[in-house]
Amino acid sequence: MWTPWFGVLGSKSGFDSLEECFGDYVKYIYAGETGLSSDPPMNWRVSELDRIVLLSNSDAHSPEKIGREANVFDADFSYKAVMEAIRAKDPKKLLYTIEFFPEEGKYHYDGHRVCGVRCSPEETKKYNGICPVCGKPLVVGVMNRVEELADREKGFRPERAIPFKSLIPLKEVIASVLGVGSQAKIVEKEYNRLIGSFGNEFKVLLDVSGEELKETVSFDIAEAIVRVRQGDVKLEPGYDGVFGKILISPNQKTGDAKDPAPAQNTLF
Repeated sequence: MWTPWFGVLGSKSGFDSLEECFGDYVKYIYAGETGLSSDPPMNWRVSELDRIVLLSNSDAHSPEKIGREANVFDADFSYKAVMEAIRAKDPKKLLYTIEFFPEEGKYHYDGHRVCGVRCSPEETKKYNGICPVCGKPLVVGVMNRVEELADREKGFRPERAIPFKSLIPLKEVIASVLGVGSQAKIVEKEYNRLIGSFGNEFKVLLDVSGEELKETVSFDIAEAIVRVRQGDVKLEPGYDGVFGKILISPNQKTGDAKDPAPAQNTLF
């Protein structure tokens, strides 16, 4: 819903509400997809969105990306059952969504990719929306747009809000610990070791205890999985088409974006 170029509420869309966009047809809109650059708490700040259910879907351009965001149902696997759960916003049937950390999305913050400049909403306001390096307009990201449309403070949670869990793909977690790319052979080896022991990636990321993980892989990899589960990570927000980084390992290096002010600290 929020990405600048194609999101219905994005900074380039021309619409400030669902009703403004869809008019009389808004009553047929039952759900909205949060996108990689926003999560439920960001959307909860906009009261107009209370009427819809927030979903998180995966793009299917490559097999490894399927499931990095997902919706967890406890319902019959049929169109009718899924639609009923969505329309009713039933937390007994739509149990929770699985989310990226929104900072990892490539339009979370404002910025100018060519100049490597990333700005928080406050910094963008300070610079009047202009890149401090080249003088061209900054691309306004999701966080700024949410701040613009929000009519609630941070931390507000609507009644009957569907829960969520924030995760990072398992190969990215392993790669961050080992200091290599996610396609490296050593990452594949450790990944297959975990999948062979516990069955699937979601079970590893969500359910397997830290002690069980340490019996299968190194202490550092096990600890990283647990830290992600607990939200104990550092966040380097994405901007203007550049994916953000979730820094799991204490030795992991940050990127090359030039922050006009200090980067955001830990999630909690």
